[in-house]
Amino acid sequence: MNNVPKIKIGIVAVSRDCFPESLAVNRRKAVIAEYEKKFGKDGIYECPICIVESEIHAQQALADVQKAGCNALCVYLGNFGPEISETMIADWFQGPTMFCAAAEETQNDLIDGRGDAYCGMLNASQALSLRKTRAYIPEEPVGDAGQCAEMIHEFLPIARAIVGLQNLKIISFGPRPNNFLACNAPIRALYDLDVEIEENSELDLLEAFQKHQGDPRIDEVVADMAKELGHGNKIPQVLPKLAQYELTLLDWIEGHKGSRQFVAMANKCWPAFQTMFGFVPCYVNSRLTSRGIPVACEVDIYGALSEYIGTCISEDAVTLLDINNTVPRDMYEESIKGKKFACDTYTDKEIFMGFHCGNTASVLPAHYGSRPAC
Repeated sequence: MNNVPKIKIGIVAVSRDCFPESLAVNRRKAVIAEYEKKFGKDGIYECPICIVESEIHAQQALADVQKAGCNALCVYLGNFGPEISETMIADWFQGPTMFCAAAEETQNDLIDGRGDAYCGMLNASQALSLRKTRAYIPEEPVGDAGQCAEMIHEFLPIARAIVGLQNLKIISFGPRPNNFLACNAPIRALYDLDVEIEENSELDLLEAFQKHQGDPRIDEVVADMAKELGHGNKIPQVLPKLAQYELTLLDWIEGHKGSRQFVAMANKCWPAFQTMFGFVPCYVNSRLTSRGIPVACEVDIYGALSEYIGTCISEDAVTLLDINNTVPRDMYEESIKGKKFACDTYTDKEIFMGFHCGNTASVLPAHYGSRPAC
């Protein structure tokens, strides 16, 4: 997936100056050791600034993790922690930040070896709220080294989604079809998420498509499409136009993403598309989606946003289906009632049929078909 960010998370340990520094240092090292043992060394960085006890230390730690190329941060309370400087780190960093804290290790060392990070975590939560600083706090944020390592790993999909949105441009073509108010998408909400948007006319798209006629790359794309379709290649004569359209979208992305690293699209696909372009675009949309570039149809901008978030979280192709129709009673009785799906059973009021025209990437049916039964 070239259209999703790679996360490198920096671990910064903090300490209240009335507690021994060694508590935070040793506990940080233990978390790093557990993380590397369970998940490997890639994508994690241990900030060598021994401990953050003050605002100056916070500045030093922040400069260090930024120099190391970290785009996500874990503030680790090895003991009670300094409420002001530890939350300043999250405020200044501006990227995805999480907080977690150390549990006490043994009943035999509750004097010099007690860190009170449980209390510190509660105070850190309040301090973040006072500053209106957004940070991720796990549901149970206090744990031993192994548990904290797992919390950090569970934060990575969240961090990918946040960094992805901060660097995302959604490109759209055409207004949504008439009577499709469900695809209404006020752009203010996108800006609130740091997402950029470029809105274009479908005439812009048609003009760009026509300029790609005779593109020397078309034959190569046609061959790739034919290979993917295999026995399903029932209308081979349409493949050159589909290849021309795919190249049009990819070139538009490269020429228009501007300062943004990642792109999703929401494009007009009917009713005039078929008559003006001479084909339906669903297959091309599905091919781009399989590469991590969601292309929502019907100018469903929020749908494209949702698909991109799912792509960042899963690092896999995603799809978007309409809640379309109810399941006939006789089908429920014959094929669903009493059977387990995803390790659960469902009543006839809990199920529906999902539908879409064909934007789903071809890899997804194979994924779902190979899922193990309970």
